[in-house]
Amino acid sequence: MRELLVVWLPWLLSAITITLTLLAGNKHPLTWLLGLASQALWLLWICVSATWGLLPMNIALAIIYARNHLKWRRELRAETNSLSASKQTAPEDRE
Repeated sequence: MRELLVVWLPWLLSAITITLTLLAGNKHPLTWLLGLASQALWLLWICVSATWGLLPMNIALAIIYARNHLKWRRELRAETNSLSASKQTAPEDRE
């Protein structure tokens, strides 16, 4: 099983990273959650393959992806609240 993970998991991780990059470019709201999930898989690969030099990158990216997710979510909520407030303006206020 170890050899299977060491050999094939990087292929899956590559596909996820490419997809993640495309989603980020399209500002898809689930981008950074997928990124966090991919970091869990990266951590698995790092441990199984004993490639400890990638551990700092893994931790840093997990923190960045969590930050980006929270930031995008806050911005989306602010936009939604702004749109809701503008739609609730009374008709006489618009004239």
